[in-house]
Amino acid sequence: MSPSLDPVERNQIKPPIGIRFLECVKKRKLSYGTHQAIVLIVTFLAYASYHAARKTTSIVKSTLDPQSSEVGLRFVPWRITYSNEPVARKRSSWKLGEGWAPFDASDGTALLGELDLAFLAIYAIGMFFSGHLGDRMNLRIFLTIGMVGTGILTSLFGVGFWANVHNFYYYLIVQMLAGLFQSTGWPSVVAVVGKWFGKRKRGLIMGIWNAHTSVGNISGSLIAAAMLSYGWGWSFVLPGLVIAFAGLLVFLLLPVSPEAVGADKDEDELDSPNKAGEGVTEPLLASDPDVKQEAVGFIEAWKIPGVAPFALCLFFSKLVAYTFLYWLPFYISQTAIDGKYLSDGSSGNLSTLFDVGGVVGGILAGHISDRLDARAITAASFMYCAIPALFFYRSYGHLSLGLNIALMFITGMFVNGPYALITTAVSADLGTHSSLKGNSRALATVTAIIDGTGSVGAAIGPLLTGYISSKSWNAVFAMLMAAALVAGLLLTRLIVAEVAAKIAESRSRGSTSRAPAAALDV
Repeated sequence: MSPSLDPVERNQIKPPIGIRFLECVKKRKLSYGTHQAIVLIVTFLAYASYHAARKTTSIVKSTLDPQSSEVGLRFVPWRITYSNEPVARKRSSWKLGEGWAPFDASDGTALLGELDLAFLAIYAIGMFFSGHLGDRMNLRIFLTIGMVGTGILTSLFGVGFWANVHNFYYYLIVQMLAGLFQSTGWPSVVAVVGKWFGKRKRGLIMGIWNAHTSVGNISGSLIAAAMLSYGWGWSFVLPGLVIAFAGLLVFLLLPVSPEAVGADKDEDELDSPNKAGEGVTEPLLASDPDVKQEAVGFIEAWKIPGVAPFALCLFFSKLVAYTFLYWLPFYISQTAIDGKYLSDGSSGNLSTLFDVGGVVGGILAGHISDRLDARAITAASFMYCAIPALFFYRSYGHLSLGLNIALMFITGMFVNGPYALITTAVSADLGTHSSLKGNSRALATVTAIIDGTGSVGAAIGPLLTGYISSKSWNAVFAMLMAAALVAGLLLTRLIVAEVAAKIAESRSRGSTSRAPAAALDV
């Protein structure tokens, strides 16, 4: 053990039980690449389960408050249903479509919006503290506690169905506590992945890895929609059990850093030359082993160049993304597509295509930003493209089911692309900024600042939608387009800097290439 390790690192030096078991079976230490694969798979499953648990509320919304959508259904005798929607819809005590007090009253939509606000507000506040704690605790234990706690609280929301709970404050308190435990997830998984992977192709790797957000949303939507006819409580309990089980996997298998398991640094990460042939590609968290690292403070992290503009950009980007996350199934259920209304389960299933587009957008944004070496230009371009995508989806998405699917996919691609890029590769870039002088103890804090600020916007968007949508969905989409515009404009200074750097680099290469020719002329 290195004498420079601080108390947190000493506590983390013992490999998890699952890693020791695998090494015992193989009768040798696992390679660095094997550890990286385990990290990617375990953190992918972990955060996918976070989003699966988070997504259920949006699917159950139209079941708890069916009044507005059912008004339209009474006048349209034909509805599209998918094959996985159960035929039997009636139960002796409760039937799908009759709502659930107190959400089935005239103010039900506003109450559901307040639940979203409570969850996301506590989530945003908790994010700042979670990042601070994550840089000072064993991330494996911290993440396990968050996941198991999230599972219990998600299940408790569903228990309200069997316990016949109709008190709004029960659901409010459960959602607030769930938001607190959910806030442990993102800073932890990004910090762990950041400690195992270098900057080379970081945008592409993290773009693919960040598909866990959409995979979680899709699986959460499908599970919740499939369980509705058995009682909406199952739509919460089953995802709650899934995330609790995923938490157990994290506890057994997740190696939080190479030092924690005694893994040798990957030679490809440390010794491979960069594209220009100018030496070595620096590892993501390279640091001086003889210097004791101390966690970076909250204020110091805010002062890192680029943190503030990207954090504010994410505020508006997540406002758009989370409005779709929480309200898209509800919006679809109230919109006549080709003159026909979809059922609650069908609306939930259809909404998953937004997340499929998000997977493509995240990978595409990561790959483009790697090729251009321009994170701000890529993120802003996607946000600007999201504006016409939102306009066309609202204006023409109702004309046919096929057109709705195509426009929803495109909208998901442009809305979720920059959101994925900023919360992964950009956070990792800034968490290992040159101003930190190799200090690896800032990544969770920087990630928490950026995503925590974004989560404030994520709380405001669904809340405003709950009130505005009761009057006009056109106004909701106008709000989303304005937010996308502001998100892009906030990166203007960074875009100018990236363009200037590209011009200077191009001129430098031009002068270098002309120098040998001039020498030959002499």
